[in-house]
Amino acid sequence: MSNEFHSRLIAEFRANRGALGGMFEGWSLTVLTTTGARTGLPREVLLGYLKIDGNGVVVASANGADRHPGWYHNIRRNPMVTVEAGGEVYQAMAAIPQGAAYEKLFARVVAEAPGYGDYQAKTTRRIPVVVLHRIDERVQGMGDWLVEVHQWFRAELRALREQADALANGRATAITRPEPDLAQEMRTHCLSFCTALRRHHVGEDTAVFPSLADQFPALAPMIAQLAGQHQVVARLQDSIQDLVDAFVPGESDPARLRAELERLAGELEAHFEFEEQAVVTALNATAAAPPTS
Repeated sequence: MSNEFHSRLIAEFRANRGALGGMFEGWSLTVLTTTGARTGLPREVLLGYLKIDGNGVVVASANGADRHPGWYHNIRRNPMVTVEAGGEVYQAMAAIPQGAAYEKLFARVVAEAPGYGDYQAKTTRRIPVVVLHRIDERVQGMGDWLVEVHQWFRAELRALREQADALANGRATAITRPEPDLAQEMRTHCLSFCTALRRHHVGEDTAVFPSLADQFPALAPMIAQLAGQHQVVARLQDSIQDLVDAFVPGESDPARLRAELERLAGELEAHFEFEEQAVVTALNATAAAPPTS
């Protein structure tokens, strides 16, 4: 298909609110706009369009050619796309299912559009299927929930720093509890905080992040960086927990404990900010927020 003919088809598609005549009459189609992997410029392509489980689906068949089409390479570099289908336009994250999820989805694609099975038979490459997860800011997703979790950790860490301030200043709490009681309170609080943070990061490293990296190859380098940040935070947590466990009022140095908490706060805030920039949109697009009760 020549570039000129392709451009005319897209113009006709838009003029007729997603409908084409001639050889394409009755087809379910979409104009997918990606970002060029090498140029960074918008790239438009007319593709067959399926709706499966409420999501748009496109197939990188290239009519059974032995190479992936250019638009597929684009979404591997940048999964943010614009979808025009059924008379509407929406933004989406283009996910690439792997493993069993891919096999199940490809079987459903072929059941609805057998021609894709014929294309697969023509080539030795595995034809990718791409799920277009609509970005809808009106619906709370897993990414929004992640931000709320981060806010809880921020508040807990602020409370720990306030307790460390009390010890560093050699004073009791506002209700004049003795300093030994404050030290024990901080031990309990620190253990609870560190345990919750460690579980949160382990859950991300073992379940959430691998799934995102599989579906969105463009996110893989950032996810690897996040995992490295988890290790830095874990080492700081261990150091702080040791200091808190060994703290003896009147003998231990509270300034050292306060300094380590400041280091943790700095590392954790930088980590949270980077994580929210890197994965919140993808999480919101692909997963609903967990129930609150």
